[in-house]
Amino acid sequence: MSRAKVVLATGFVILCWAYSPVGIHIALQAYAPDNLALLRFVIASIFMAGVAGFKGVSRPRVRDFPMFTVLGLFAVTLHHIALNYGQRGVSAGAASVLAQSTPLFSALLASTVFRERISTWQWGCVLGGLLGAGVVAVGDRGFGELDGHGLLILLAAASWSLYFALQKRYAQRYDGLTMVCFTLWSGTALLLVYLPGLPEELAQAPVSVNLAVLVLGIFPSALAYLAWAYVLTHSTVSRAAISLYLIPPVAMVLAWVLLAQRPSVMVIVGTVIVLASVGALTVKVR
Repeated sequence: MSRAKVVLATGFVILCWAYSPVGIHIALQAYAPDNLALLRFVIASIFMAGVAGFKGVSRPRVRDFPMFTVLGLFAVTLHHIALNYGQRGVSAGAASVLAQSTPLFSALLASTVFRERISTWQWGCVLGGLLGAGVVAVGDRGFGELDGHGLLILLAAASWSLYFALQKRYAQRYDGLTMVCFTLWSGTALLLVYLPGLPEELAQAPVSVNLAVLVLGIFPSALAYLAWAYVLTHSTVSRAAISLYLIPPVAMVLAWVLLAQRPSVMVIVGTVIVLASVGALTVKVR
């Protein structure tokens, strides 16, 4: 029964995170990228406050609040601002592929920032993955319409990799729920600078768009993290990580069904290159 629960939880995570670029695409029809990020995480913060009140979380030490602010900056504020602006010019399926390049940037950070030794094989995986990302960007927009939106999504992936690198260094101080809650709340607090423009857009947005934002705030931004924590507790990290490679294909299917965004052949080829490079890098590192 426990194995069945892990499988169901993993499927739930994949579906939630595959929906995220689709939901963002829908929400951008009525919201500016920065206001969308704020509204999404206000919803997520309120939801996680309820979870924290029910489950209980540790109270961080005062000296650790700057650390949570930095984690919130990279995991929530910078990541989602860049992602939302990037998706204004990139399809939902392609955005999911580019966002999945986080391990490539983790390897670059390990070498350049944390001074860890990276093998020739790993460098080859990084270069192959970045080549695949370029193929996705070109295949999605075409040479004539290529612009910086894909680079913004790669910036979002780099921001997420920075969050993971820093989070690993402090995770031993607090349990997973405490880390998620205070990281999310800190990132949301930083987004409050966009509050003045939100009420007007909220009032004018169609019900269907607000429903998409509500789903974004509760499922990909909150429940999926709790489900993922359960998966990691009851499964090996390597086995769980492999399942995340299903997110881009599922996102492409959702985008095809819900948004009529059919991926081009080049996007599919680039997706295979990116996921193969990430998979080879992950297996080699571990």
